[in-house]
Amino acid sequence: MSTGVPQPRKKQIVIRPASEVDVPAIAHLGSTTFASTFGYSMPNTDLQAYLSETYNHDAVQSDLSNPLVTIFIASDSSQPSSVMGFVQMNEGKVEDCVKGAKPMKLQRLYVDETYHGSGVGGALFRFVENWAKEKGFETLWLGVWEENLKAQKVYERFGFSKVGAQDFIMGTCVQTDWILIKNLHG
Repeated sequence: MSTGVPQPRKKQIVIRPASEVDVPAIAHLGSTTFASTFGYSMPNTDLQAYLSETYNHDAVQSDLSNPLVTIFIASDSSQPSSVMGFVQMNEGKVEDCVKGAKPMKLQRLYVDETYHGSGVGGALFRFVENWAKEKGFETLWLGVWEENLKAQKVYERFGFSKVGAQDFIMGTCVQTDWILIKNLHG
């Protein structure tokens, strides 16, 4: 039975490769997400130094032009230039505890808080999981802060398991990241 009240349209998530026009949005979303997730756990000077080093325009532009780094954007199909979230993949250095064949690092998976719970993170993950398989990678791995229980539960649902730990150093602050892996063909 219709109430005559228009229902809000569900957002259609489109995932596309990041481009130069996305650099400011990636820098902003990366900085705000990192600060809201981790900011309370470190001295403000360390946080500000990390943010200004990692999420400035030049750093994001450098990631975007690095052949070992791939960034995808999630946007609303009705607003293709919007950035609901992004995922950054990295073929570079692999931690010693990652024993899987042909590893690919899921370096960042950030979703704007406005879209938490809307399926954006899951859509980004499924996309890069399929992308990595198509590229011939056999193992996905990532580091997740030992105190970020929400993210750990998400990655567990995605099929990751803990294989080790590493220090994550930001200025004088040293935190422990758990290393998680997922076999893409198992």
